[in-house]
Amino acid sequence: MTLKPPKRGFDLAEFEARTAAVQEKMHEHNLDALLLTTEPHVRYFSGFFTQFWQSPTRPWFLIVPLTGKPIAVIPGIGEVGMRSTWIEDVRLWSSPRPEDDGISLLTSTINELPKRFGKIGATLGAESYLKMPANDFQLLKDNLSGTSFVDFSAILHRLLCVKSSAEIEKTKFVCELTSDSFIELPNFARLGHSEREIVQAMRIDLLQRGADNTPYIISGSGPDGYDSIIMGPTDRVLNEGDVLIIDTGTTFDGYFSDFDRNYAFGNASDITKRAYETVYKATDAGFATAKPGITTTDIWRSMWDVLQKGGAEGNDVGRMGHGLGMQLTEWPSITAKDNTVLEAGMVITLEPGMTYDNGKQMVHEENILITDDGAVMLSKRASPELVIID
Repeated sequence: MTLKPPKRGFDLAEFEARTAAVQEKMHEHNLDALLLTTEPHVRYFSGFFTQFWQSPTRPWFLIVPLTGKPIAVIPGIGEVGMRSTWIEDVRLWSSPRPEDDGISLLTSTINELPKRFGKIGATLGAESYLKMPANDFQLLKDNLSGTSFVDFSAILHRLLCVKSSAEIEKTKFVCELTSDSFIELPNFARLGHSEREIVQAMRIDLLQRGADNTPYIISGSGPDGYDSIIMGPTDRVLNEGDVLIIDTGTTFDGYFSDFDRNYAFGNASDITKRAYETVYKATDAGFATAKPGITTTDIWRSMWDVLQKGGAEGNDVGRMGHGLGMQLTEWPSITAKDNTVLEAGMVITLEPGMTYDNGKQMVHEENILITDDGAVMLSKRASPELVIID
């Protein structure tokens, strides 16, 4: 059954609210402007949504002033797309032009803005980057004498991690269709198929269900277990007694699902079945803990307690979940020391994993939404027992 997709794009009021929220934070931190250079941030505040970001050749800039609408300073090739958004002030240069790829235009645009504090925010901290040449950023700083750049990444992380109802609707839709594809997988995955063949079939199934793309889809397999959750798919053929994991980041209208499922072919040992049951119960514990006011570290502890009692030899992944939205992984991380306080509207993954039986791994992941009353599942809950494909 094909799900009905939600409306694409966002209403004008959404962009106005996003801009007002970040400008309030800019006032609090005494910033004259905010410089944005990455695809998720430019898209979030402008609505400019294009695959052309795959090209590394051209830089793109969006300036959020202390008051008023954002200003786009972009290569001429993007003019039509940007003018179709709510952005009115669009300034262009012909790119690529390595000798001056928009820096003079960007400098003059910033210099036109009122100077109250002499500070500009930029994404300079953890889990952020500048999508422009380092030499050009240094030149921009030299050009703007008397103005300093300060890290604004943590504040942006906090703003973007709380989703609007329209964002949640898109995420819920792509989580549901991905869940349905995983449920269908035993009908197109068979003994004798390779990891690559199974993943290819799943990609096709996801598209047919209404997904836009599946930019991330890995698989790992091995006799009664697997030892990696970031590689593949490979040409390895699934044999009797193998265990397969597939982890997919699938998108609809620019928003991701991100969760995995495990399958055994023919049979699985009791120890592997117990490992699956353990990570499943750990996910239950994380889900029961997740609510506003609770921290990511509280969730981590609740899941790790179950894993330890279930015989986990360790967890080499480094975290057991993360934020989710316009990127496959977003801030925060569910770790022993993150301590981010949860708010209603946050979309996160629960991803407990354990090493067992001398190096095998077992990982389970679900996507959830934090609400005023606790957590709700966005992905359809996996089977409580390891699925066996005959």
